[in-house]
Amino acid sequence: MRKEDKDILRKYLPEGAVDSISSDIVRYKIAFRISRPRATKLGDYRAGMRGLPHRISVNQNLNPYSFLITFVHELAHLIVFERFGRKVMPHGIEWKQTYHLLMQPYFENNIFPDDLKKVLIRSVQHAKATDGSDVELTRVLKSYNQQQADPNEVELTRIADGSYFKIADGRVFQKLHVQRKRFKCACLASKRLYLFSPIAGVKSVSDEEMKDFLNFIKLNKTTRR
Repeated sequence: MRKEDKDILRKYLPEGAVDSISSDIVRYKIAFRISRPRATKLGDYRAGMRGLPHRISVNQNLNPYSFLITFVHELAHLIVFERFGRKVMPHGIEWKQTYHLLMQPYFENNIFPDDLKKVLIRSVQHAKATDGSDVELTRVLKSYNQQQADPNEVELTRIADGSYFKIADGRVFQKLHVQRKRFKCACLASKRLYLFSPIAGVKSVSDEEMKDFLNFIKLNKTTRR
């Protein structure tokens, strides 16, 4: 990997992880992208097919430890796909074992602070996803965010079911119900359903804001006709 590419990674990763991650990107011929923030996922893996390379993306707004964990999570999907194709479950035993093995060198080299390492080791042993479903891990990771939390934000779990909320990009959602460990929410503009971490930072929507938003959607639909 070129020095300038490593320098870019250095802005997002813990220093001790830069060489290993850059080696993985080269070794597996990954088309790696640092993505704009996405409210419903931290990272993404797309299998390389029909001559295309494997693709991994990680959100640019993550702190270094969250960025590293998310990359390793997606890399585990890549390795499992190369070995088993689509014959196994996305977060089945094969993925769990691979994710566990990939994380071991970072534990052994003390890449993570002690409090995060303790929670992360426990999380890896019972790994399922790094999308916020592990509430304890997510809370510890958030404590390492450099950006100060918005005082107007609250955790989604504090919003009543059926209520409306908005996220950083301005989209408005209705909180529906719990699906396993996450909340199913409906985007009002697109009508699509999304799963949110219970501790996702969101903002309540007042009745007046809700009225204005619905009028805006109605006006747009009328204009498109």
